[in-house]
Amino acid sequence: MNTDARMNQRTALAFREKGLLSILGRNLAGVYRFLKSDPFCMTGALIYLFFMLLAIFAPLIAPYDPHEMIKHDGKLAYNQPPSAQHWLGTTNMGRDIFSQLVHGAKPAMMVGLTAAFFVAVVGTLVGLFAGYYKGRVDSVLMRITDIAFGIPFEPFVIVLVAFLGPSVWNIVLAMGLLLWRDTARVIRSQVLTVRERSFVEAAKISGASDLRIIFVQVMPNILPLSFLYGSLAMGWAILTEAAVSFLGFGDPAMISWGYMLNDAYASQALSREAYWWFIPPGIFIMLTVMAGFYIGRGAEEILYPRLKNQ
Repeated sequence: MNTDARMNQRTALAFREKGLLSILGRNLAGVYRFLKSDPFCMTGALIYLFFMLLAIFAPLIAPYDPHEMIKHDGKLAYNQPPSAQHWLGTTNMGRDIFSQLVHGAKPAMMVGLTAAFFVAVVGTLVGLFAGYYKGRVDSVLMRITDIAFGIPFEPFVIVLVAFLGPSVWNIVLAMGLLLWRDTARVIRSQVLTVRERSFVEAAKISGASDLRIIFVQVMPNILPLSFLYGSLAMGWAILTEAAVSFLGFGDPAMISWGYMLNDAYASQALSREAYWWFIPPGIFIMLTVMAGFYIGRGAEEILYPRLKNQ
């Protein structure tokens, strides 16, 4: 390869990288403008950002290992009240409650983000193909959705996790099999409207394939709804994981907020008025669920401005 060819290749690569960075920058700026345009969205995003940072830097923030049974002067430091050494006291097994609280953010964010991804992807794909093709494809996909609606959610999660074994990923799998149903219904109804618009007809006339029309012409118009339902699913997923862990079906190797509540309940922390043990994880669970609702509520007002006047 001669010098001119190599220079042209490097120039093309530089322009390509610059274009990718420009697209990425525009997308990030668009997300920021979307969040900034509504106080509900910004509040929910800040709450999620706080817990994500907490999950990432948990080993640096937590003063103890969450499983460590702490001893002072050769004696197990069990059921100690909050102090300068243990900000939220210790459990009946001598474990630091504050360290458990901090490390509990990791499984919560893992479950929430993964479940939200599956809900958005599966629900969007089902809704896209059902709404675009209609007919037999629509009937089959919507009957599957009806079956999913007929299965009680939390009992299904508990039974499947009990059958497969206690694991965070089994909880995510159980939620991913059912949580997409609401998203699919709403996306389908929106696609039925979008597919009749003039730009879709123009794409058909120009000879574009069905898949190209679905993913290039139709999908960009329904992605805000996918984002909305994904954010709502994140809160529900975190709440479900906490409920399943509280019932004793969580991953025993991973400290979660639901596990902390189960441990406090089994140790009769309420009767001993050890409020510092179960109130903080309860507040954190409440905040994560509220964050999903705030993002969803703000997105609804952005997508449907008439809601602000109602």
